[in-house]
Amino acid sequence: MNVIGTVTPTDIDRITGKLFMTEGDRARNTSAFWVLLVLSAVIASAGIVADSTAAVIGAMIVAPLMTPILGTALAIVLSDRSQMTRSLALVLGGAVTVVAVGFVLGLLVPLDVVATTNGQVAGRVSPRLVDLVAALATGLVGAFALLRSEVSDTLPGVAIAISLVPPLAVVGLTLESGAYDQAAGALLLFGTNVAAIIATGTLLMLVAGTRHTAQEHGQQIGELRGRTLATVGALVVLVAVPLGLGSWNVTQEQLLVTRSQGVAAEWAEAAGWTVTDVSLRQGALHVVAIGRPPEASEETLRQALDRDGLAEVDVSVTLLYGGSRVLTADGAEG
Repeated sequence: MNVIGTVTPTDIDRITGKLFMTEGDRARNTSAFWVLLVLSAVIASAGIVADSTAAVIGAMIVAPLMTPILGTALAIVLSDRSQMTRSLALVLGGAVTVVAVGFVLGLLVPLDVVATTNGQVAGRVSPRLVDLVAALATGLVGAFALLRSEVSDTLPGVAIAISLVPPLAVVGLTLESGAYDQAAGALLLFGTNVAAIIATGTLLMLVAGTRHTAQEHGQQIGELRGRTLATVGALVVLVAVPLGLGSWNVTQEQLLVTRSQGVAAEWAEAAGWTVTDVSLRQGALHVVAIGRPPEASEETLRQALDRDGLAEVDVSVTLLYGGSRVLTADGAEG
């Protein structure tokens, strides 16, 4: 049984009308796209600055970038070079616009918007292979909902699940903050999602017989070459390589932190102190401990880490003094 179903001529008219800006009122379609894109970019950038998940989700729902991306997939299936060029131009132009909006909003913020101080940024600058898996699955759902009109109500959920505008806003904000490595990570996440949507959209439209139905419907269909499909597959492989490296690095960092936590805990306990945080930032281990004088010896921690095989890891130690005092209204200690 074909769970996707075969598209009908009515489906072809509906799909092309949704995905190709030149279908119907071109000026109206284009103006709606750019207005919604700019507004979603403002919402996403402001939501990221405020570290507001609700605002970022709202931007995802409003964002219209999914349309030209799936339009690219449909143009590939129909071998329509002109529509493919238009759709890709909208994707690239839209991406640049969102990055510019994020950069401008970053100029208005007094503090840097970077991963160390903002959870929305931190969640989008270190993509991993699991992000590609999620993007492929979400792209399948989006293409399926487009092909099956009775399940099209799921598209808002797809818009939330696939992250398009927020990573681009992060690119602009982190570029303005001078965090170029984080901007590259967010751009990789966006590229991953675009490649996944195009690949899965192309696959499902081919399986659903979109080319055959469109041709029977009287639509001009070009020759679909294997080289084109190979290029689509290569895009997915291309983003998978850095994602795989990112996953490996994250795993190694987590193992390093886990290994260091035990050593740091023993070091602090021996001095009557307590470790409150162990993290890895920019290749250096950060240890935070709290206690009362006398101070725990940083040299002792260094030696303990060296004995445990962590001699090559730089360490930063922050010692916080515990206890509290109550000051009365006249300034005397209570």
